[in-house]
Amino acid sequence: MNPMRRLIVLAFISIAAWAQDAGLRKLEAEMERVSRIAGGQVGAAVVHVESGRTALLNASDSYPMASAYKVPIAVKLLDRVDAGQERLDRMIELLPGDLHPGSGTLTPLFNKPGISLSVRNLLELMLLISDNSATDIILRLAGGPEAVTARMRELDFTGIQVSRPTALMIADWIGVREMPPADEWTMEKIRAAFNAVPEDERRAAAARYPNDPRDSATPSDMARLLVKIHKRELHRSATAELLVDIMRRCQTGDARLKGILPAGTAVAHKTGTVGSTTNDVGIVTLPVDAGHIAVAVFVKASDQPVAKRERAIAEIARVAHDYFLFQ
Repeated sequence: MNPMRRLIVLAFISIAAWAQDAGLRKLEAEMERVSRIAGGQVGAAVVHVESGRTALLNASDSYPMASAYKVPIAVKLLDRVDAGQERLDRMIELLPGDLHPGSGTLTPLFNKPGISLSVRNLLELMLLISDNSATDIILRLAGGPEAVTARMRELDFTGIQVSRPTALMIADWIGVREMPPADEWTMEKIRAAFNAVPEDERRAAAARYPNDPRDSATPSDMARLLVKIHKRELHRSATAELLVDIMRRCQTGDARLKGILPAGTAVAHKTGTVGSTTNDVGIVTLPVDAGHIAVAVFVKASDQPVAKRERAIAEIARVAHDYFLFQ
């Protein structure tokens, strides 16, 4: 290539890169604008999986994951499955101490001895309907919070930290000063501890929760984790496909990432909600072979109703969807 032709090619490349960068900055500005609906603090990261183009909003700040922390827990559990340390078909007997408060089905429906579920059953309950009892069992089978966080560190996701079972997370949000020892937990004891917290202490604990570094993530690291999940880079083929399939069938948060996307848009995701915290993280499939986007949106310390927080999440997902569809 002669020098003049080379200069012309380099100039076109520079102009294209500048235009792409300018477009992403406009997307970030629009994400910030629509995020104001939520009140409080909003962080978001959007990564176009195939090109790596990225748009960020307060994405290096830490936010409570709430039930979105069930994604890294699932990643670690499936690591153990791939390593032959756990089996998806192994039956787990549900004991009285396994039934914990919060969202889900197990506690109200299976509150008597004699029930066993497979590891896969429990994994699906954790991700599909955000069952907290199933989550705390899966967290135990994954090796505990330290093992999950260590796996995130191995993957260079230093912004993702898993610290407690859901029972303790909720207890801290409520303001319980001292929980019974874990081996003595029953629903009656847990509820008694929750009910004993005075209202002013509940409000103070709820105000502290958004800044608690435990069970937190940066939107940037969560979005990067989602990219690896989508690319099936973390597990064996069948195991990786199982995780994406379960997340694609998630039954919570229809008004969040999926809220105003075109009808039929495939979204593999996981929601999270505790008090003033409202989240959704997942992979959105774009139409006409435009690829996929990993989207992680976290809202904390919001004084707005949940519906407005969900609308902000939906708006961010939609502007990102439309940008990467047409760019």
